[in-house]
Amino acid sequence: MKVFINRMALAYQKNIDPNTSFALWKIEERAEELVAQLQLREHERGYLDTLINGKRNLHWLSTRALLRSMLNTSSYIDCQIDEHGKPYLVNFPHFISLSHSFDYAAVMISKTRPVGIDIELIKNKIERIAHKFMNEDELSFMDSGHRTEHLYISWCAKEAIYKLQGKKNVSFLDNIRLNAFDYKPQGSFKASLELENSRKDFEVHFEKMEGYMIGYVADDNYAK
Repeated sequence: MKVFINRMALAYQKNIDPNTSFALWKIEERAEELVAQLQLREHERGYLDTLINGKRNLHWLSTRALLRSMLNTSSYIDCQIDEHGKPYLVNFPHFISLSHSFDYAAVMISKTRPVGIDIELIKNKIERIAHKFMNEDELSFMDSGHRTEHLYISWCAKEAIYKLQGKKNVSFLDNIRLNAFDYKPQGSFKASLELENSRKDFEVHFEKMEGYMIGYVADDNYAK
């Protein structure tokens, strides 16, 4: 069966290198239209039935539709979740990371290394929880004129690293550290994941787009 991939909702795509890219999907379709673009098996349809109709349903479907578009395949995509909640592909070699927020879905893929991506709608409420995911040193370099956006860059960065490493019991506050960086709408900075017996350094990238913040990261030191 030939599958026709609808690219009309592909809002943005960026190639990081020849093997790594991410894309955003603007969710404008109804659930039925997204389902028609996919090859869902019985267990996937059963999972969909457990979701409340509305955004949760559309978010799940749109990340899968975007994944199909990025892989550019008419084959069935066996996307599963491991014991830590990290998505992975059974029948494709790519590392993947999925995210969604309100009207957008985001997917990052790589043939060669683990990746992580997060997209968030920028809202003032983040100030109320800043102390729960940022330590005092990190809060001290937030730009007073762009504090909300600066906090969202920080959140997206920590979320992207969390998704890349893919294990539970990692604290944004205690285990993921951000080096000081200035606010701007697009850029990158250094961060690290510090666990009991290890430390891993990352270059985190971010972009602001139409009221949303995107943070993404790839493991440059990954070795199989």
